[in-house]
Amino acid sequence: MKRLISILGCICILACICAVVQMSNSPSATENAANFSGFKYWTPNSPAMKSIMDFVSAATDEKSKGYIPKEARIALFDMDGTLTCETYYTYYDTMMFIEFCLKDHPERVSEELKKAAREIKPGYTAGEALARNFAKAYAGMTVKELYDYAVEFGQKKTDSFKNMRYIDGFYLPMVEVVRYLYDNGFTIYVVSGTERTTTRAIVANSPIKDYVSPAHVIGTEFEVKVKGHENVSSNMDYKYVNGDELVFTGGFIQKNLNANKTIWIEREIGQYPVLAFGNSGSDTSMMNYALDKRNPYPSAAYMVVADDSVREWGTQDWEKKSKDYKEQGYVPISMKNDFKEIYPESVSKADKQYTAPETVEEELEEAA
Repeated sequence: MKRLISILGCICILACICAVVQMSNSPSATENAANFSGFKYWTPNSPAMKSIMDFVSAATDEKSKGYIPKEARIALFDMDGTLTCETYYTYYDTMMFIEFCLKDHPERVSEELKKAAREIKPGYTAGEALARNFAKAYAGMTVKELYDYAVEFGQKKTDSFKNMRYIDGFYLPMVEVVRYLYDNGFTIYVVSGTERTTTRAIVANSPIKDYVSPAHVIGTEFEVKVKGHENVSSNMDYKYVNGDELVFTGGFIQKNLNANKTIWIEREIGQYPVLAFGNSGSDTSMMNYALDKRNPYPSAAYMVVADDSVREWGTQDWEKKSKDYKEQGYVPISMKNDFKEIYPESVSKADKQYTAPETVEEELEEAA
């Protein structure tokens, strides 16, 4: 019996030794971060990708000065133009508004809103004035109805690309970045100028759905109240009961751009992010918030430059934009040079852009 116990003890010791040896030969989390081989959509030796990998390698190495504890690894991504295409007529929420007003539900909106939808042209400003019209268009819809409509709209094909539905507009290289950060212990937030419910619908049906929870979506805010109590100043004196519906009133709260992004990041996250990804001047406040000197951890900010006019509708000047971004402390990402592929092989740029109908007659003709 004693001999059997002795033999079993030796076996256990040998097993432990083997496990230790195996662990010592296995790549650490840091090594995995530094040698990640899953970036098939990025060009080899991309300076921007190397910068991201170096940051993650240091952030996950407990012996590094750049180490960041997991609970502080907060990464923010703008959506339109950063994760998805927004150049030309592929801006999801704008095209959704046009389709809602002119094709899908013209009976639900005013002539004023139809006129606003017709007047949207290339170079339009996706600012607060337009967002206020969006809020008015969806007045009376429940939160679920708007969510479902956003999902439904995503199945429609954009005229700006061949073989692309609106939901297919995610940049494949940026999807890889989201997945890479998630796999290395980062919490991912999408901080968008698009209305929050719409953003949640887009994210939940996208290639990044497994990496971003609905609670980690921050967007433009429209007023919501309990159905039947829309016309009171506050629902403070009303108690929600089983079966109640939450509806959009047509009221507008705030557009989530510029400094508004930092305000809502602070209110909803409550700590500095360590990574921020954007693509335009309206994202710079979010970038600067991550880079604030009071941030207790190392941080970095990246800007996607839409400089690819062959595979995309980009018209930005790389030399000018990259120089400007570098001066502000951001790392520029060239869609033309850093992205080996942007969309699936079946997708290509259309021959011409989409334009909204100019008149009611054109609108009816297009609908037919």
